[in-house]
Amino acid sequence: MRINGSVALVTGSNRGLGERFVQELRERGASKIYAAARNPDTITTPGVVPIALDVTDPAAVRAAADLAQDVTLLVNNAGSSTKAGLLDGDLDAFRLEMETHYFGTLAMSRAFAPILARNGGGAVLNVLSVLSWFALPSSTAYSAAKAASWSLTNALRLGLTDQKTLVTALHVGYMDTDMAAHISTPKTDPSLVARAALDGVEAGRYEVLADEISANVKAGLSGDLTALYPQLAEPLPETR
Repeated sequence: MRINGSVALVTGSNRGLGERFVQELRERGASKIYAAARNPDTITTPGVVPIALDVTDPAAVRAAADLAQDVTLLVNNAGSSTKAGLLDGDLDAFRLEMETHYFGTLAMSRAFAPILARNGGGAVLNVLSVLSWFALPSSTAYSAAKAASWSLTNALRLGLTDQKTLVTALHVGYMDTDMAAHISTPKTDPSLVARAALDGVEAGRYEVLADEISANVKAGLSGDLTALYPQLAEPLPETR
């Protein structure tokens, strides 16, 4: 689909990658951009339509859909990162991650699918992660929620084919945003990620791998588990 002249709604658009999506959409000539955040007062990009939206709140999702009846591109970007670990993480943190990344994406997609259909099909862009395919014990809740969202995205492609809605998944590793501020490893500029993702939408691609680590992990899924998790190559200690 063409970004120029489109009407876009971006969730989680007040900072980080979401804010870069809004800026890139403006540069590409989107005719209207609904910039959604839990607190719309935190949205500072000029020339957009701020919307109060918490994707975990069904009433807020319905209100956004009632307001934005002209949307042709939905960007499911809203996210959370509780850093909840496998064995000691708070179960409420796991539930929050699933509510945000899986159920929130599902709710937005269901609410806007008929709108997209009426407006010619359009596109849905789901922001996923390299952690959709790779589990870290220190971020198990996030990884599990992103994996569930990956499965959901695959199903959405099939479910929205008849109405000619493109569903694109963005996979990316660490970006230079607040969410990854505690990470010291190299991080990708989110402006470049937003650009690559929208390039993919315009090209009609189902999947965008925004960095080398995402491409490498995706390729590794077809191999033995020890390629992605070398610690599994070590034999388990004998027990009596």
